[in-house]
Amino acid sequence: MLNYFNILLCCILIITFFSLNNCQDNSSPPALLCPNTTSYSPNSTYSSNLNALLSSLSSNSSRPNGFYNTTVGDHAGSELVYGLFLCRGDVSTNVCQNCVSTAAKDVTSESYCPNGKVAALWVDECLIRYSNESLFGTPTRYTFVNTQSVSEPQRFTSVLGNVMDELLANVAANVNGNGSNRSLKIFATKEANYTAFQRVYTFAQCIPDVSVSSCENCLRTAIGNLPSDGRRGSRVLLPSCNVRYELYPFYNVPASAPPPVRDAPPPFSPGSTGRDRGGIASGVIVAIVVPIVASVLLFIFGFCWRRRRASRERNVAEDADDISTVESLQYHLNTIRAATSNFSSENKIGEGGFGVVYKGKLPDGQEIAVKRLSRSSGQGVEEFKNEIVLIAKLQHRNLVRLLGYCLEGDEKILVYE
Repeated sequence: MLNYFNILLCCILIITFFSLNNCQDNSSPPALLCPNTTSYSPNSTYSSNLNALLSSLSSNSSRPNGFYNTTVGDHAGSELVYGLFLCRGDVSTNVCQNCVSTAAKDVTSESYCPNGKVAALWVDECLIRYSNESLFGTPTRYTFVNTQSVSEPQRFTSVLGNVMDELLANVAANVNGNGSNRSLKIFATKEANYTAFQRVYTFAQCIPDVSVSSCENCLRTAIGNLPSDGRRGSRVLLPSCNVRYELYPFYNVPASAPPPVRDAPPPFSPGSTGRDRGGIASGVIVAIVVPIVASVLLFIFGFCWRRRRASRERNVAEDADDISTVESLQYHLNTIRAATSNFSSENKIGEGGFGVVYKGKLPDGQEIAVKRLSRSSGQGVEEFKNEIVLIAKLQHRNLVRLLGYCLEGDEKILVYE
């Protein structure tokens, strides 16, 4: 009888462990690069070339190696568009295809990077990039860092450094293992315990067709640019490789088999009546096990429901805080007029389908970029404030920082650093 209850206890613990893991929401927000230093008009040649490039990336997203790069436009002209996608090495072809198709539609939307000639959108399963300059001809590097820090940064940095050394060795072995076939996926993953209850998950990947030395050099550079102050997560993107770490499994972690149960009961021998020598019938055991398992599953369901409800309420509260913060960033129209010499044509530095951009200088000497939205855009006051909240959420040290806004009469103005 004791052996049966040992088995029951192990089953309940295993069910509870996997159910609680499924309750966690491990999705992370996309990492966006949209410098907006150069823009294009909606009906320009660059716009047509960009649409053709994004369509080409989507149509080639079923490639088995999860990578594709191309160029669209007249090489004799100045409106060339360079682009690529790279899917995470552990995802299937179907997941890669869906991710690239969705990212190609989203990257030029109002919520991400409208009218920008340079953009990179990095979601969990794939990366998509385009630019008016060659993506491999310039040593560009983009770093995305989690704003939160761990409780023991020194210990965490030491653990992360050791894991990254092993990760680099694993990727190098993967490249060497491919031999002369450079069309295969080149990536590796590695996990390690940071505390007794927390693990750090790392991922590194090189693009196909890269040489062994180029892959190793690229990854060493990427790892060297990871933060060393105990941030909870970071991504580094280079032309030929990328590195990422998080405190949650953002890739497909292989499931390990549960340990064998000791002292398992022997199988029934021929002629068994279904009752062991202790005198307890199998029907009684079933009657005990089923209610206990049902109670555990009901408890897990209730726990997950309450946790997700609390998460939604917390997100609503955070949105309210964001709106109140944005309200405090409002500039007076007279201040903006003085900074731009009343929107003089001499201060005009760009124009797109959604308005004109002027350079200016505030009374304290700070130089600013003023985006004066078109009055014919049809955007309402609430829509404008919602856009400001969205831009504020997407702030990053590699992006142009939003300083504030102006909303007076028909004027809708964004003030950038």
